[in-house]
Amino acid sequence: MRLHPSETIDHLTPEDALQYLRDGNARFLSNLRLNRNLLQQVNETREGQWPFAAILSCIDSRTSAELIFDQGLGDLMSVRIAGNCLNDDILGSLEFSCEVTGATVVVVLGHSHCGAIKGACDGVEMGHLTGLLQKIRPSLDAIEEPTDGKERSSRNTKFVDAVARENVRRTTALVLERSPILQELVEAGNLIVVGGMYDVQSGAVEFL
Repeated sequence: MRLHPSETIDHLTPEDALQYLRDGNARFLSNLRLNRNLLQQVNETREGQWPFAAILSCIDSRTSAELIFDQGLGDLMSVRIAGNCLNDDILGSLEFSCEVTGATVVVVLGHSHCGAIKGACDGVEMGHLTGLLQKIRPSLDAIEEPTDGKERSSRNTKFVDAVARENVRRTTALVLERSPILQELVEAGNLIVVGGMYDVQSGAVEFL
């Protein structure tokens, strides 16, 4: 059996969906992951999918949403890009996730020690990555000068963390600012959009 069968998802509130994610991360932290029959889930989702959440996260190899939140096949729509940035294609993917497949919560998930954030802090330029890191620049500019005398670079871990959190907040706001479809779902009480930070050292997710 899937943990969240379609008949359950049909009546799931956004608050319930967010609690599923909280509970899943708690299981992950306790190493008490649910015992799932993945091949059975393949069979149960062959005719359709009923994800309850959409996660916009970084491509970092340590930040797989299905593992972090202890979910199975068909439970999450996972959108990944370096620095959990936003563009039109990703926004369209989130709209599809919520308006078409029925996800009731969107999480913009940043993480500690993010390479993309560090690259933006250091002004890295490399091929197509240059343009992507420019999307993080407004978050970088929003952070005040460090008061501890340390520099605004990847060597200042507190500064990097502050930029990462600001990037999550800004991206979360942009999701609703740029998508009337998602904004209408929120206003109707059918969706919540939240930010979160994943700690790559502890495995914990902090919702902002």
